[in-house]
Amino acid sequence: MTAIPKALSIAGTDPSGGAGVQADLKAFSALGAYGMTVITALVAQTTTGVRSIHEVPAEFVTEQLDTLLTDVPADTVKIGMLSDSRVIRAVASALRTYGPPYVVLDPVMVAKSGDRLLAEEAVASLREELLPLADLITPNLPEAADLLGEPEAKTLTEMHEQARRLRELGARRVLLKGGHLDGDICVDVLLTEDGETELSAPRVTTRNTHGTGCTLSSAIAALRPRHDDWPGAVRAAKEYLTGALRAADTLNVGHGRGPVHHFHALWP
Repeated sequence: MTAIPKALSIAGTDPSGGAGVQADLKAFSALGAYGMTVITALVAQTTTGVRSIHEVPAEFVTEQLDTLLTDVPADTVKIGMLSDSRVIRAVASALRTYGPPYVVLDPVMVAKSGDRLLAEEAVASLREELLPLADLITPNLPEAADLLGEPEAKTLTEMHEQARRLRELGARRVLLKGGHLDGDICVDVLLTEDGETELSAPRVTTRNTHGTGCTLSSAIAALRPRHDDWPGAVRAAKEYLTGALRAADTLNVGHGRGPVHHFHALWP
């Protein structure tokens, strides 16, 4: 019998359930992983935007990580919102101490509503402390530009170039998401030690895209222990997300950008 992977989300909250640790737990559960969480920030947000953020002290983030991981080692980790440099350093220290097999870093910087979730002065800490410890990073185009300190990619060629520069910064593998480009097909660039791959998916027509980045990165983390390599896990996660987007309009949650349907394959 194959062991059920224990998946840890290190991220902030979303009371509306569409993003953050709530979305991560839903994706973990939908894909057959046992979900655990360490909270880095309490976020008052809904489908319409972020009202306020209450940052969890770095010392308490460390306390959560030590308490959990000394009892329940994580088979795979997804990292999302970290808010400031002290929390980033706390998470980096725990990764070095406990050495989980797989680490997926979603460099959450700005919410879909445009509200900033990572302090600008903390970008350097994220780049220097966490990028080298992550097995895969999953930035979208604005996040990649923020990490690199350069303009956002406007073409597929520029995406390839930025993915290479992110690896030069220390990232082991990069999934650069191209959803911000125009077109009926969304193309992501996956850069690993074996080369570069373009992964395409049809653009789903829906305004309910809240939490897509959280959902994709947590899906990759949940699936990686059951796949032989990163490309296989990424492809399966993208297929799952496409289904969640196609079913998103059936949920009818909120007055803004609603969530994707994490349980589209399980609920009637």
